[in-house]
Amino acid sequence: MAFNKKEEFNPKEQSLAAFAKAISHPARIAILNVLAKRNECICGDIVELLPLAQSTVSQHLKELKNAGLIDGNIDGPRSCYCINWKAFEKFNTEFNSLFTTLKVKNEKACC
Repeated sequence: MAFNKKEEFNPKEQSLAAFAKAISHPARIAILNVLAKRNECICGDIVELLPLAQSTVSQHLKELKNAGLIDGNIDGPRSCYCINWKAFEKFNTEFNSLFTTLKVKNEKACC
């Protein structure tokens, strides 16, 4: 039986890993670029711009939403999405802190 040891890591490490996983697919990066350009977008608009089926785009939107990176509203048959900039600012700060810490540690000793 498989045992998940994710809980052995601190919440910040888990949070950064979840963010990285959420944006780890090129389709999700493309979706974020579309949303950033338009400030909000209907799922059908995104489908027209990407070489993916509507169901695939919906699945990627679901992953981004579950990670808290986008917000979405359903208005009848239309689903409208926008970027959650507060979440991005949080992760930007945390990644910058991580990279700064790693760089400082690397400057002290190198292989």
